[in-house]
Amino acid sequence: MASSSSFLLGATVVATLLAVGSCGSALTLTIGEGSSPTRLEIVTNVAISEVSIKEKGAMDWSDDLKESPTNTWTLKSKEPIKGPISVRFAVKNGGYRVVDDVIPASFKPGSVYSTRIQI
Repeated sequence: MASSSSFLLGATVVATLLAVGSCGSALTLTIGEGSSPTRLEIVTNVAISEVSIKEKGAMDWSDDLKESPTNTWTLKSKEPIKGPISVRFAVKNGGYRVVDDVIPASFKPGSVYSTRIQI
């Protein structure tokens, strides 16, 4: 027969596993295949909105990114895009998030950048 402390330990482990399993997904940013020094495609693994970026040395956020229906955000620039790049966005269920310097200057199509932001 199991002791009450063993039962309590087992219940705690199950509760912890359920709590961890119910957390949202961590945001990842994938650089789209159409990216180049003057074009940046950011593909997200979760639905986000109102995406802005801030290039290295910029004082303001660029709101020129266009969304397509597949969680892809695209910025077309006449000048090369300077990294590292910070990303600011609104989550579709509410709230704003900023990920500083998440995309390095040497970004390449297919690269995946993970964040610690849970959505």
